[in-house]
Amino acid sequence: MFDLVIRGDRVVTPQGVGAFDVAVEGEKIVAMAGAGTFGPETTQRLIDASGKIVMPGGIDPHTHCSWDLVYGDGTSVLTDPPLVVSRAALFGGTTTIIDFARWTHGNTIQGTLERRDQEWAGQCHCDYSYHVMLKGGGGLPPELFGQIAEAIRAGYPTIKIFTTDSRPGRRGHNMVNFGDIWEVFQVAAREDGLCVMHGEDNDIIMHMYEKLIREGRVGFENMAEVRNALSEDLSFRRVIRLAENVPGMALYFMHVSAATGVQAIREARARGTPVYGETLHQYLMFTAEDYKRPNGQIYHTYPSLKSKADQAALWTGMSDGVIQTVGTDEICCALAVKVQGKRIDDTTGGSAGVEPRLAVMYTEMVGRRGYSLQKFVELTSTNAAKIMGLYPRKGALASGSDADITVLDPSRKMTVRKEMLHETDYSPWEGQEVHAWPSMTILRGKVKVEDGRFLSDPKDGQYLYRKIPDEIRSRPLL
Repeated sequence: MFDLVIRGDRVVTPQGVGAFDVAVEGEKIVAMAGAGTFGPETTQRLIDASGKIVMPGGIDPHTHCSWDLVYGDGTSVLTDPPLVVSRAALFGGTTTIIDFARWTHGNTIQGTLERRDQEWAGQCHCDYSYHVMLKGGGGLPPELFGQIAEAIRAGYPTIKIFTTDSRPGRRGHNMVNFGDIWEVFQVAAREDGLCVMHGEDNDIIMHMYEKLIREGRVGFENMAEVRNALSEDLSFRRVIRLAENVPGMALYFMHVSAATGVQAIREARARGTPVYGETLHQYLMFTAEDYKRPNGQIYHTYPSLKSKADQAALWTGMSDGVIQTVGTDEICCALAVKVQGKRIDDTTGGSAGVEPRLAVMYTEMVGRRGYSLQKFVELTSTNAAKIMGLYPRKGALASGSDADITVLDPSRKMTVRKEMLHETDYSPWEGQEVHAWPSMTILRGKVKVEDGRFLSDPKDGQYLYRKIPDEIRSRPLL
């Protein structure tokens, strides 16, 4: 007897959308059959999801939990922990998040991972993984490259690299020197890893900070002039050119924000270079004009919001396969923290957006732009699983996959209000009309959210060790 059968007339599978019974035993999907195949006598519970959308649980490849936010005066505060963010994720239909373990000088990567594990173990309601983040600071020590190789082999195959220090006064805070990037690329290529890039040109950014500060135009509403499209163009192309000179090197550009970035990825993929792109729902739904709204900082993340033309290019890039994933760059903090910075050089990045991501993107992709359900699921779940080494365990409704299942209810049309969310005391999505909302979220066979009731235990979240598939690394597969 099955533990659970979900019957739906719009079930999104790797083969297409149709009417299916999804049968679950323990943590796994054990059978997929035509709707009506399995009767009540075959299962402990039969869920009728007719009229709803049954899809694999969402995957957010870009979150920051328990993250150190530095104020303009040098003081800092931690963002909300995985306990809070993962709860919001499940309410929003996301069952897997990928966060970061940040290596800094004086530490080992193994020690960094162990400390991160202590913060997360038993404290995350959904499944999770980490990108290993490298912090610059005047050059990477030679012994680090061997540690990177060991981490990749141990199941931590994605390495995050910054090409900028991000803000004035933080020299050496983030940026990895280009020569060291070259060395990391060689290790990643040899060990079958994937480098996930924050691509902005440091010289252009720092020049523009100095220029606008000198001119007295320091308000955050000028952010798009500083973190501009030219910076993205120069950085992406330089990084791609370097990767193309390292045989076996694959790239994933995080938070693509500009038409120039989309074009750089498009051209590289046309040459056969395995390059993948992620954008954020902030960039797809807001532009630099939104900085002028009350508390306009709530719409900001790094890199900055750009123009409507850049936004249009992101949508085109998603339609034609240049952009594969939609993440959040989740930073969950109180409104008072988010709006404390008012200048171009002290505004808090990130956004509380993991919960409404699926509903907002379903509405905009399927409801307003005519994307297929299959395309929507690829952009919010399946492609991230494939690129990050989780597929087909995650990101698919298929026999043998984890029973991570989200049921979206198109009858639940509503206006997003911060009071209905489970992240913090504000939402940049306040007032957004959505055409569906998750009515049920299942993680590895356990119902975690059902009709607004939270049924989860934080000990249920598991760490996901990963390996990047050869086909992802050898060519632009998706």
